[in-house]
Amino acid sequence: MPPSCSGREQNDMKRIFAWSFFVGLAALPIAVSSEPVAKLDSRQPLQGKKSDPVTYEIDFAAVVTAPHRTKTLKIWLALPQSDVVQTIEGSEFSTFPLKLTPKLTQEPVHGNQFAYFEFDQPQGAQIIRHKFKATIHEMRWHIDPAKVAKVERWPASFEPYLKSDRSVTVDERVQKLVLDVVPKSTNASDDLASIMKWVNGYMKYDHASGSLKASAENALTKKAGHCSDYHGLCAAFGRALGYPTRVTYGLNPFPKNSPSHCKLEAYLPPYGWVCFDVSETQRMTESIQKDKSLAAGKKDELIRLANERLQRGFRDNTWLQQTRGTDYELVPPAKKRAPVVRTIYAEADGVALPEPDPANAKQREFGWMTVHQYVPSRVVEYPFKGWKSLVK
Repeated sequence: MPPSCSGREQNDMKRIFAWSFFVGLAALPIAVSSEPVAKLDSRQPLQGKKSDPVTYEIDFAAVVTAPHRTKTLKIWLALPQSDVVQTIEGSEFSTFPLKLTPKLTQEPVHGNQFAYFEFDQPQGAQIIRHKFKATIHEMRWHIDPAKVAKVERWPASFEPYLKSDRSVTVDERVQKLVLDVVPKSTNASDDLASIMKWVNGYMKYDHASGSLKASAENALTKKAGHCSDYHGLCAAFGRALGYPTRVTYGLNPFPKNSPSHCKLEAYLPPYGWVCFDVSETQRMTESIQKDKSLAAGKKDELIRLANERLQRGFRDNTWLQQTRGTDYELVPPAKKRAPVVRTIYAEADGVALPEPDPANAKQREFGWMTVHQYVPSRVVEYPFKGWKSLVK
């Protein structure tokens, strides 16, 4: 780098160089390695410290109404999988009024699994029901930024989590803006903390502005949205810096208008994939700030603890992961790639049915809707509303 360049100019030139590789996909993002790291694996199980399991009896149904005279209605129902954080048992499927046995499929990029249903000439609404038991643990990573290793070159398996796609779009606008969000890159953990802080200050939580597609572009344009827009934008900024990121979708197993909720994951060796919930942390801190029963000092303490929990990695036992990743082909193939799958993906004669958001008070028409009941094995507090979990 020419000695006449300022530190900021040098940083800009380095980013521009990385961007030229990114656009052409000639190579994956590169960083200087500071120390040896364990084998990098994009399919690596989560490695945080788990605790506090809760078992839920789950009865989940989707009611799908195809347009009049539909010849073929295709539905992909996302299936949660057992892993180190959650265990799935006793899956039972049923349909009404037409009786079908689903085909179980798995897409190859992210490993998401689906129950696939194909209805011929459906008359009126079709109901798909999935009953199962899920045991979910809380997980914490306790990230120490000083221990997060730099990576010289990411293996090819990380490419889906480094490249731009139709949801997590890393375009010229994102590349330029990330220079302001992270003016001086230090390490992945601190850089992601800066990204999450910036997004928290930039965006307003609003279902009416949500894309339902984890759209970074929607988040930047509207400065508002719901969980997927927050996390799609964070993921785009992370990828712009060369860090593997992804949006993961799942269910909150308690009564709410829309059961689906997503989180952000970033790969931070040696911790592996780490989970973050930016939108719910923002809503929690805003609630704390508005609470007139709390003294100013107590508010400051709780807000600090909430942000610290976010930055150190936290996944709650009131969230069941179903899918990960954005902009991928379903199996069997749908007419178009799925931007995300929240609960189901449905298309009638090759046309995708619009995603519903019953938490959006302005939305009145739905091509499909979910019906759900959850029975926990014990009383469990949602950790983004109750504050006891902050002082663990």
